[in-house]
Amino acid sequence: MLNAESRKRLRSLIPAGLIATKTWLQENDLNPHFIDNAVKSGTLISLKPGVYMREPAPLLWKGVVTSLQRMQEHPVHVGGLTALELDGLAHYQSRGKLVSVQLYSAAPMPTWLNKLGINTHFDYHSTRKIWPESLMHEKKFLREEVWHDSLPALHYSGSEKAMLEVLNDVPKTISFEHADQLMQGLSTLSPRKIDALLRACSSIKAKRLFMWLAERHNHAWLKHLHPEAYDFGSGKRELAKAGRLDNKWNITVPKEDAPRSG
Repeated sequence: MLNAESRKRLRSLIPAGLIATKTWLQENDLNPHFIDNAVKSGTLISLKPGVYMREPAPLLWKGVVTSLQRMQEHPVHVGGLTALELDGLAHYQSRGKLVSVQLYSAAPMPTWLNKLGINTHFDYHSTRKIWPESLMHEKKFLREEVWHDSLPALHYSGSEKAMLEVLNDVPKTISFEHADQLMQGLSTLSPRKIDALLRACSSIKAKRLFMWLAERHNHAWLKHLHPEAYDFGSGKRELAKAGRLDNKWNITVPKEDAPRSG
């Protein structure tokens, strides 16, 4: 028999649609013997060794990430292209069988994350070379999606933060063309947030490319920024093979791109 009080505790710790690890359950006052018995009795469903859900409900990627955000010691956010998609600002979605979800954290993701048997691949991005740890705790750069009435909200990067995360992946996994299309649609960004993010961001490439694209599309918020206050590093950054050098921002860009106005 399972202890009634522990069963009640278990229901509160793992609402339907979320998952939890054995380690986290133990840290939240459930003893290993109870957890093992809950698995044997079918009260807990084992997804992978040490990873459980409480009911055989459909497991969605948002439930997995929301669970991570509850359990991880370091903040983990949906960011980059996925965050822009959540705001309806991405121009085309992945057409593959697997949904690609971009996760950002200073800590590595657990090894079981891509072994849960759902139609999602989680792409991990370390924030150590783009954001200071303190910024990852700042809610003003995040948005929330209430994706289920009875479950915690999903936290994801606001558009200002997400765009810099996208640009950090140009040209490796994001093309110049896609980045250009994304920036074209970002006419309503908050200059106050952009200013704070450009001061905090440690990716020289992302900051230079952000400014180049912002000037290319001449967004109204651009005039409220303070480029002299941002660290753009030194030396040339080759972002496009056999591209042309933009002398102002010292980056190579595709030759077919029209010169900036002004």
